[in-house]
Amino acid sequence: MDLEGEESLRQAIMERLREVTADTAGEITWNALSTFEVAPNQPRRLINQSGIWNPTDLSATLTIISSPYGPYADEEVEGGLLRYDYRAGSTAGQNTKLRRAMELQLPVILLRKIKPGVFLPVFPVYVIGDDPKRRQFLVALDESLRFLSNPLSPTDAERRYAARVVQQRLHQPEFRVRVINAYASRCTVCSLRHPNLLDAAHITSDREEAGVPVVPNGLSLCKIHHAAYDRDILGISPDLEVHINPRVLAEEDGPMLQHGLKDMHGRRISTPRKRADHPDRDRLDARFRRFLDSA
Repeated sequence: MDLEGEESLRQAIMERLREVTADTAGEITWNALSTFEVAPNQPRRLINQSGIWNPTDLSATLTIISSPYGPYADEEVEGGLLRYDYRAGSTAGQNTKLRRAMELQLPVILLRKIKPGVFLPVFPVYVIGDDPKRRQFLVALDESLRFLSNPLSPTDAERRYAARVVQQRLHQPEFRVRVINAYASRCTVCSLRHPNLLDAAHITSDREEAGVPVVPNGLSLCKIHHAAYDRDILGISPDLEVHINPRVLAEEDGPMLQHGLKDMHGRRISTPRKRADHPDRDRLDARFRRFLDSA
C-alpha cells in the first residue's frame, strides 16, 4: 500500500471509530477492535496482545495500548505528551514501526485501557520523539501539540494550552467512560439507558483543586439532569435523595418540566454496583449546601 493509500485508510478507520463510539460512553471492546468493520464486509484487526499493533500491509504502527495497570511505565508528562515505553527486548522489533510512524508523521490510535477488555480510543495521536536512553517514545495527545517550539520545555502559554487540550482529549473522555460504566450506562436520577445521551457530571467541579476525575466524584446524568445539576435546579443530598429547587417546583409549564424535573423530587438515585464507586458523601454534602443556598 502506498503512503497516500495508508493515510486514507487511517482516516477511514478513525472516522468509523468516531461513529461506533458515539453510540457508547466512548469505549470499545477488545472483540470489536479485533474484527473492526471499516466498511461493510471489510473487517480489520486494530489490536493485539503485545500492545503495539503493526499490520503487515502498513508502513507504520496503527494502534498502541496504554494501561495504568500494565507492566510498562507509560506516563503523562507536562505539555500534553505521553512517555510510551519501548516493548521489552531489542530497541528494534515491534518498536521499529512505531519509530517509522514518527518519521512519516502518520497518525496513530491510542487505546487507553479502562478495564479488562474495554478501551477508550484517543485519536489521532502522533509520535514526536524517540529517547533510546530511557527506552521511551514521546507521543503528542493532539495534532496541534506536534508544533510546540520545544515540547519538553513548553512556554507558560503553551503549557496552559496543552493542559486544556489534554483535559478535553483525554481526561474528560476517560472520566466519562469510567463513570458511565460504573452506573451501568444509565442516568442515576431517571434511569435513562442511552449512553449517547449521558454525561459524567462532577460533584466537586473540575475547576476546583479537589475536583479530581475519579468515579466517586462523578455522577452519571442524562443531558437535562446534568444541566439542571450544574445550575442548581436539581440537587442531590448526602442521603442520595433528589431535590428540585422550590422555585421550579412552583412553576407551571409543559410535560418536560413536570415529568423530567418535578416528578424527580424525592426520588433516590441509583448507585454503582461496586461500593468503591459510590458517590462520595462529603462531596455530595458540600455540593448540596450550595444547592440549598441557591434555593
